[in-house]
Amino acid sequence: MQLCHPAFPATRMRRTRLAPWSRSMLRETNLTPSDLIWPVFVIEGQNKTEEISSMPGVFRYSIDRLVKQVQEAKDLGIPAVALFPKMSKDQKDGRGTAALDPENLVCRAIREIKDNVDGIGVLCDVALDPYTSHGHDGILEHGYVNNDATVEVLVGQALNQAKAGCDILGPSDMMDGRVGKIRNALESQGFVNTMIMSYSCKYASSFYGPFREAVGSGALLQGDKKTYQQDPANVLESLREAALDVEEGADMVMVKPGMPYLDVLYRVKQTLGVPTFVYQVSGEYSMICLAIEKGWLSREQAMIESLTSFKRAGADGVLTYFAVEAAKHLQQSS
Repeated sequence: MQLCHPAFPATRMRRTRLAPWSRSMLRETNLTPSDLIWPVFVIEGQNKTEEISSMPGVFRYSIDRLVKQVQEAKDLGIPAVALFPKMSKDQKDGRGTAALDPENLVCRAIREIKDNVDGIGVLCDVALDPYTSHGHDGILEHGYVNNDATVEVLVGQALNQAKAGCDILGPSDMMDGRVGKIRNALESQGFVNTMIMSYSCKYASSFYGPFREAVGSGALLQGDKKTYQQDPANVLESLREAALDVEEGADMVMVKPGMPYLDVLYRVKQTLGVPTFVYQVSGEYSMICLAIEKGWLSREQAMIESLTSFKRAGADGVLTYFAVEAAKHLQQSS
């Protein structure tokens, strides 16, 4: 775009910034509740709520309480929630077997949400780290995650969630070829309308720590995830990853984390032109919350500014732990 404007004083850029109504009228990027997906954590039991110490204001809910929270999110205009389980240690093993159980925590939560909350989408994580005793996203063999063996289990996990009623499958494992295998399995089993939002550009980031506490995998993790998650120094690699996932059948792609990777988000959206989402991950959320608690940031302004930055960079939607709070603010200010 070529810029051509007369010089000062014919052009005074501050004219249009003078009043709230003119700023609103000329705003280039608009954030609404429909742009938000709310990640929620689910636990076993009845009438239970557990606070997550490293994520202020974020809780794990038993399914009965989770359904009420999801109804509130739907009433606020949030179109979808993303489910993450915290499994007990006795439910974990080296192969993530519980991910294939049709009565596991996530599948039961999907069914309860679908039976009790009309008109909200459910996104499910397709990865084994909540289910494995070693904290990795796949099957660990001699210190290395076996790609192809893991993909076979992920296909079973994806089908298990689809049968329970999941609307969007989110492969977050970063195994090669898993999107194509999952798409083929969905087609062959008749789940032709089940969407895939692939975590295509998932970096080996330092910002995941609070999430790993939330799902109970952090203390178990053996080594790191650098052999399958991406190097934070790379961006062209993300373009290849996302393009491959789209070719294999992903309906949407995701960049994760968010704010440290706005350049990646922009380039993926500009290059591929497909629905592109971003995850404002636990470390980003907790960092902002702690600065707010210290009085260094304004809560509403920091929350909305951070979410707007994702939209401005090209995101079609944002997974954020601020979703409910942000939706309330946006409704009140509209």
